[in-house]
Amino acid sequence: MHQISIGEFARRSRLSAKALRLYDELGLLPPARVDAESSYRFYEPGQLKQARLIAALRQLQVPLAEIKAILPLEPVQAAERVREVWAATEAEHASRRALAAYLIDELSGKRSVMYEVSTREMPERSLLCVKRNVTGVDQAWAFGKEFIALLRRYQLPQIPGRAGAFFCIYWGEVSEDSDGPMEWCRPVPADQAEVLAARCPELTLRVEPAHREAFVKTGDGQIDGADWQVVSRSLEAWSEQQPDILPADLGVRSTYLASEVGRDTYQDFAVPFNGQPRG
Repeated sequence: MHQISIGEFARRSRLSAKALRLYDELGLLPPARVDAESSYRFYEPGQLKQARLIAALRQLQVPLAEIKAILPLEPVQAAERVREVWAATEAEHASRRALAAYLIDELSGKRSVMYEVSTREMPERSLLCVKRNVTGVDQAWAFGKEFIALLRRYQLPQIPGRAGAFFCIYWGEVSEDSDGPMEWCRPVPADQAEVLAARCPELTLRVEPAHREAFVKTGDGQIDGADWQVVSRSLEAWSEQQPDILPADLGVRSTYLASEVGRDTYQDFAVPFNGQPRG
C-alpha cells in the first residue's frame, strides 16, 4: 500500500510532526512503518481518519488517556463514549458558571445563599478514620476508592440512619494547588470501637463530640470542585447571617448515606457548629 512521509501526513492531517511523534509514543497513532536506518516515520492514507478523530477530540479537550480508550471502540460505542464525555464536560462548565456567578455577586457586594440550608443535631460518635494529604481530583478519587475497599474488607457493623453514614472531611482545599488534607470516617458502635480498631490497623479510632451542623443536600450524584466551592460558600454565607451560631473547628464534610457500601443513594455537605454565640 502507498505510504506517505510524516511531513506529508502532518500536512494532510493538520497535526504537527511533534504531535505525531507524541501520539506514536503513547500508542495512539503509530506509523505504518519506521525506516530502520533513518528512523523516519511513514503513514498510510487510511490512518488520516484516525488522526483527524484524535485532533477533533483534543479540540474538545478530551484527555489523551480517554482518547486511547475511545480509539479501539466500534463506531457506535465510540459515539456513545464521546457523548458521555461531553455530557460530563457540560456539567463541569455548568458548575463553573454557577461559581463564577456567585463570585461576581460576592465581589459586587452581594452575599447570597445559592443552596437551601438546613440544620440537624449530631450525637457524639466513635469514628474509624484515615487521613491523608491529596492533591487534585484524581488523588482524591483514588483515596475514596481505597477507603471504600477497606470498608468492604472489614465489614464493619452499621449504625442505622444518618449518624451511621460514612463521610469525608475536607480539612483544607483539595485542588491541583492545595493538598487538603482529607479524612474519611466511618462511625462504629461505641461499645465495639476498641475491638474494631484493633482489627482494622489501617484506620485510626477517635471520638467526635456531639454538635449541631448546617447542611445542604446535593442529591445522589458526585459534584466537582466548582460545585464544592459554591456549596461551601453558601454554607459560609448562611452561617454569617446567624447571630447565635459559631462554626466549630471540625471541618467541612460530605456525608454519604448508602444502602450498601460503595453505592451512594444520597449525599450532602455540612459545616458543624459548636452551639456557642458569636463573640
